[in-house]
Amino acid sequence: MTTRTLDVAAIADRLAQPVPALSLAVFRIALGAMLVWDCWRFIKYDRVWRYWVAPEFHFTYPGFHWVQPLPEPWIHVAWLGMGFFALLVMLGLFYRVSIVALTVTFSYFFLLDKAEYLNHFYLVILFLILMCFLPAHRALSLDARLFPRAGGTHVPYGAVFMLRAQMEIMLIYAGLVKLTPDWLAGEPLGMWLRGQADERWFGVLLHYDWVILAGTWGTVVLHVVGAPLLLWERTRLATFFVYCLFHASNALFFNIGIFPWLTILATTIFFAPDWPRQLARWLHARFEELPAHVPPPAPAATALPAVALAAMAGWLAVQIVLPIRAGAFPTEVRWSGDGHRFSWRMRIYDRDTDGAFVVTSGDRSWLVDPRDYLTDRQAWKMMPRSDMVHQFAGHLERVWQEAGYGDVEVRAEIVKSLNGRPMQPFVDPEVDLTAVPLGYLRADPWVLPLEEPVWGVADNAPADKDASAVTADDGATTTPSL
Repeated sequence: MTTRTLDVAAIADRLAQPVPALSLAVFRIALGAMLVWDCWRFIKYDRVWRYWVAPEFHFTYPGFHWVQPLPEPWIHVAWLGMGFFALLVMLGLFYRVSIVALTVTFSYFFLLDKAEYLNHFYLVILFLILMCFLPAHRALSLDARLFPRAGGTHVPYGAVFMLRAQMEIMLIYAGLVKLTPDWLAGEPLGMWLRGQADERWFGVLLHYDWVILAGTWGTVVLHVVGAPLLLWERTRLATFFVYCLFHASNALFFNIGIFPWLTILATTIFFAPDWPRQLARWLHARFEELPAHVPPPAPAATALPAVALAAMAGWLAVQIVLPIRAGAFPTEVRWSGDGHRFSWRMRIYDRDTDGAFVVTSGDRSWLVDPRDYLTDRQAWKMMPRSDMVHQFAGHLERVWQEAGYGDVEVRAEIVKSLNGRPMQPFVDPEVDLTAVPLGYLRADPWVLPLEEPVWGVADNAPADKDASAVTADDGATTTPSL
């Protein structure tokens, strides 16, 4: 008991030790800048209207059905407000208010529709929540200039540690979730890259299976092994440059928005807390000799409150446990989707679907094309995801009931292909989806099992490897698994 107490005390003491505030400030600036950029991208492609105004129905998250889009023009005002708060965060002006406002507005748009779920949006929300409690405005901020009491040269190490821990969890899981039979056999990466082979000067290499397999296995090693190497000073810089090349190649091959650049900038949190000063002095020294730098004295450490330590431990526990919940389901997460969200399963699936819904009331039946009630993007997102299929079936039931029909039944006739497999039935077409509950903690028996457990580059003839990427409605190319 004594040793355990001493260990906890030692950890608490380490987290309370003052470290330079510069790396945290750069993290704040980078996060704010990325969100300002993303805000502009959404305006440029009119995505606010297409994602949240044009759809008549939205796939809400459990417990958040009350979160609904604001009417025009207020939803556009809210989006501009989010960009404005991101700018204030970047500048470090009225930081405590602006970071909370940014977190609330960004989370609001995130919760409006499951069809717009992206892992990097989820990562941004985690960062924003953490930043609400961190003193990221002490350095390189307008607050520090305008309000001297808000400034400072140091922050508790715990502030840097939490961001490092969040990045480690994300990076390691991004590698572990790729330990699937298909990924290790080269798919769907082979489909995506070979679909672009004719567009690249090095495209001939993408027709070799060993190149694809080197990419899939190398990605796993980079995350599972590379992420811990970021914690070691001797390997940190080399690993960082490898990550930079990896994310730059992702940006080259896939349209995944701000994620590659955000991850590169966020990875700088692993460097020494005063790395911006070290880098600036190194660059300055290329032109003239500089006197020795005398760092400002660190203030005395102030013990972190017990509630703060408990909150930090609880946050990390949730982040570690949440991604592995898919293991509690006896189904194949790649196929069923059980436990997919919030688990860092990024770019490891390619799912193609086709089908329709059958609505029955009494002796009358209607064959329903989802695109008659959803946007093309919503329908494309919904069809391969069982929880959204169930939610849309409930929506169709309400539409028919409001039209005066009673005893409405809704069935789905959907076929699906995973990572290039032949199409197979996805949902039991005999099951009335309005009569069965959606299993949040158990598998849904109406989702049919995957028939082909493994499918890799050897199973796809080169002639069949056309671009499996999907063209987004703004003209960009994206992949279905983001």
